[in-house]
Amino acid sequence: MSLKARITEDMKTAMKAKDSARLATVRLLIAAIKQKEVDERIELDDAATVAVIEKLVKQRKDSVAQYQAANRQDLADVEQAEIAVLAAYLPEKMSSAEIAAAVAAAIAETGASGAADMGKLMAALKPRLAGKADMAEVSKQVKAALAG
Repeated sequence: MSLKARITEDMKTAMKAKDSARLATVRLLIAAIKQKEVDERIELDDAATVAVIEKLVKQRKDSVAQYQAANRQDLADVEQAEIAVLAAYLPEKMSSAEIAAAVAAAIAETGASGAADMGKLMAALKPRLAGKADMAEVSKQVKAALAG
């Protein structure tokens, strides 16, 4: 079952269970996916769907930080609940050791040796790790590997 089909099934399940909070979040996700498909005139595959979900999670994390800074914990809790629903559709994140292994393999493949090769190395890693690893963590490990 594709990720989009699973999301649609979860929407139906939430409707039947009268779980309004989950239903609202899943509907928001479906709307974001359809918007991306209409804007780009394509059918999203699982990888592109994961990218949409990651974008929504990032937006919610930013909102949580802003709500907490404004002492609005009630709104931050709503955003946290939405993050929990959205995170269920994301693939398992790679551990720090797995990221380090991928960085080492990419360095060996590309022959990167210094900080000037960081862009080339990140370009090689991004398609492999997108959705599976936090790209900020990947970038940090790449910098450390090239500096050391």
